[in-house]
Amino acid sequence: MNVDVLLGLQWGDEGKGKIVDVLTPEYDIIARFQGGPNAGHTLEFKGKKYVLRSVPSGIFQGGKINIIGNGVVLDPALFKAEVEALEASGHDLTKRLFISRKAHLILPTHRSLDLASESMKGNGKIGTTGKGIGPAYTDKVGRNGLRVGDIETCFETKYKEAVNRHKFLLQQMNFKYDSDSLEKEWFEGVECIKRFQLIDSDHFINKALRAGKKVLAEGAQGTILDIDFGSYPFVTSSNTVCAGACTGLGVPPSKIGKVYGVFKAYCTRVGSGPFPTELFDETGLKIRELGYEYGSVTGRPRRCGWIDLVAIRYAIMIDGVTDLIMVKSDVLDTFDTIKVCVAYNINGVETEDFPFEINDSVKPVYVELPGWKTDMTKIQSENELPKEFNAYLSFLEKNLGVNVTIVSIGPDREQTVVRYKG
Repeated sequence: MNVDVLLGLQWGDEGKGKIVDVLTPEYDIIARFQGGPNAGHTLEFKGKKYVLRSVPSGIFQGGKINIIGNGVVLDPALFKAEVEALEASGHDLTKRLFISRKAHLILPTHRSLDLASESMKGNGKIGTTGKGIGPAYTDKVGRNGLRVGDIETCFETKYKEAVNRHKFLLQQMNFKYDSDSLEKEWFEGVECIKRFQLIDSDHFINKALRAGKKVLAEGAQGTILDIDFGSYPFVTSSNTVCAGACTGLGVPPSKIGKVYGVFKAYCTRVGSGPFPTELFDETGLKIRELGYEYGSVTGRPRRCGWIDLVAIRYAIMIDGVTDLIMVKSDVLDTFDTIKVCVAYNINGVETEDFPFEINDSVKPVYVELPGWKTDMTKIQSENELPKEFNAYLSFLEKNLGVNVTIVSIGPDREQTVVRYKG
């Protein structure tokens, strides 16, 4: 069997959590392959809303194995809070959630380093959530990281060495570290991790594939936030692209099957960084309010704009997307006209290629399409979709070269239309 991959094609917040939940019945294992608790996946069903930070989005479908892979960075304190919230709502995780021994831990001092580093950037701030993601990945690459598997041996010694190293750096940055309040919750989180089965996830997943099990790899953030291929330096600290599933789970490229690319019918971004189609007018505010575009973890308002096919086309190329999934289509239900960015104009030259750097010289080139002016939230099948919406889909498919196989028309798992089966 192959590993199918689901990831975002924009600047994150594409609604991947809901789609993973919808697809989970087709799979035996759901495995998160990168990112940390800065990425919140929101799911809604049966009138309840859940926000997942580190736990894979397949956890609500009974009988499925969920794995936190080696490419993830895990904050024990936040993980404990997430587990307790899920268990309080009636979801027992202990038999369904496994954690890779090779996943790296976010230490309390990583949070302080994150905040200190961001404060020193001044006007060049990245817009980090301050959760310690970047410093944890920095330690990983610098071969100084503390891994989940270290909990089982020589843990206190390695922890003290790491903290002392971080405290020295914080002193150089004139940043005060309040260890007592942070460390108490953190060590309680470590005890919570011990409740779960720690596995060598690379061996586990490959053995499952040989046994004929179906695996879905779940990505966090979005392709345009990838550390290598995103809008650098305003990016995250991990590889959010399809290749990240190979390194984040330990599976070979030859085992990658379908690649589901999730995108919104419009575009959003949180934090700093370039955003060519951003709207600063009433239309942008209307999209934000109708789509409730606020960070699921941070609560920060998201910047909103029209859909950007230059960025999505680039993401499709990098990720090898086989199936497109469009979410939040219903947010545009009341608009008379829908704009679609099909190219960039850079210093008077029009291009369809995503540039090395996005700056003020990059201007979107738009095509206008008629809106569908129809409430789609209660639609049950494809033949009920309004003709103007189908025309919008056809325009996107023609320009992107990949079929839109699933359309989400609301936050609930039931508000989903499958257009192609098989």
